[in-house]
Amino acid sequence: MNTADEGRQQHLDVASVLNAKTTLLQLLARAGVYTGDAEELIGLVEAGALALAHTEVTEARRSAPQEKGEAYASGWSDGAAAVTEELGAVAERALIRAVTTGSSADSPDERSPVGRAEMERAKVAVTPLYLSFADVSDLDPEVTEQVLGAVLRTMSPRQRAGYPGRLTQFASAHHAHLERLYAEYGPGSPIAIHGRYSLVHSPTSVAVLERLAETPSALHEEWDAAELPPAWLDGLTTAWGSPA
Repeated sequence: MNTADEGRQQHLDVASVLNAKTTLLQLLARAGVYTGDAEELIGLVEAGALALAHTEVTEARRSAPQEKGEAYASGWSDGAAAVTEELGAVAERALIRAVTTGSSADSPDERSPVGRAEMERAKVAVTPLYLSFADVSDLDPEVTEQVLGAVLRTMSPRQRAGYPGRLTQFASAHHAHLERLYAEYGPGSPIAIHGRYSLVHSPTSVAVLERLAETPSALHEEWDAAELPPAWLDGLTTAWGSPA
C-alpha cells in the first residue's frame, strides 16, 4: 500500500478499533482502574464522539451548496437529514450502553448507586471551576466523597454523564454571583474555614450550589439521607441567597 492508498482510507476497520479498546482496557487495569469503570469511561468517549459527529453533520446540512442548483441542494439536505437522524439514534444507544452498568440498572433514567467512575468525573469537573473563583483549600477526602455522593444521587446515570457540562454552564451563567460569593465567604475572606461556611472552602461547593439552584428539594433529601451536617448546607444557602 502506498501513501496515496493510505490517504484514501476513510476509517479504521473493526478489528483495529477493538484492538485499541482492548489495549486501553489492559493499560488501565495495570494502573489499577477496574474494568467496569474503564469500560464506562470509554463508552462515554465513544458516545461523545458520535454526538460531536451528529453536530457536525447537522451543521453541514445547513451549508448545502446552492451554486449547484436547487435540486442538488435539496438532495444534499435530505441526505444530511437522514444521516443526522441515524447518527443521533446511534449516539443515544451508545450513551445508554455507557451509563447502564450491571443488572441492577434497569433504566438509565432511574437513580442508582453512585459508581467510582461517576465520582471521579465529578471531582475532575468541580476542581477547575472552583479554582477559577478561589484558591486551593484542604478538605477531608472522605467528606468530599460524601458531599459529591449526595449531589450525584439527585440525578439519574444519564444526567450524571452530562453533569460536567451542566456545571460549566452554571458557572458561566452565574459567574459574577459566584465570584462575589467566594470573595466574601471563601479562602482569603474573613470567614473562617471551620463552621457553617466550611464547604465554601471546598471544590464540592460548586456542585452543591448548582443543585441548590436547580433542585433544592432533592438535594435536601439526599443530604439528610447521607447524614451530612445541616449547617454546611444552610451556610451555602445563606451565601447563595445573600444580596450582591
